[in-house]
Amino acid sequence: MDAGDRTAPRAAAIVDDGSGRADALLASVVATQRLRGRRLCGLTMSYVGGDVNGCAREMRLVDLQTAREYLVSQPLGSGSRGCRADPQGFARASEVLRQAADAAPDLVISNRFGGLEAAGGGFCAELLELMVRDIPLLTVVSERHVEAWQRFSGDAPLLPAEAAAVDAWLAASLAPATVPSA
Repeated sequence: MDAGDRTAPRAAAIVDDGSGRADALLASVVATQRLRGRRLCGLTMSYVGGDVNGCAREMRLVDLQTAREYLVSQPLGSGSRGCRADPQGFARASEVLRQAADAAPDLVISNRFGGLEAAGGGFCAELLELMVRDIPLLTVVSERHVEAWQRFSGDAPLLPAEAAAVDAWLAASLAPATVPSA
């Protein structure tokens, strides 16, 4: 099926209920798809230091191809209630998704459709470009941003944080994998 035959982009979001399963599942998808020989581009989140609940931890986006890290959090202090996301850090990391659009990989991973994207910023332009080019895109969205994701993506699928659901979406959205020869 070519891009002209599609009525919706090949994009989906794993719904994050706050349990941490969605991020772990996304990391598992990256590892599994690499083992299957898929060409992946994109970004995953890495947390450094701070408390175990993540409230004061430093956030870094990690380029799946180069392992380059982008600091995307601001040190607001443990008592802060404001958003720690650093728009400048996300702007620097956006180069990874722009390059992914040109590389046309088998799958692009975007760490999250979050508050910046829900407000029309963050990676919106890059995610739209990937969808326009019909490049399969998998991300995570928190429950509070589901409606914004649906508006943004044209009702792209929402997936529970369960391996079977994500595997089914991947099977329907990706070309058959070619396993590297030994």
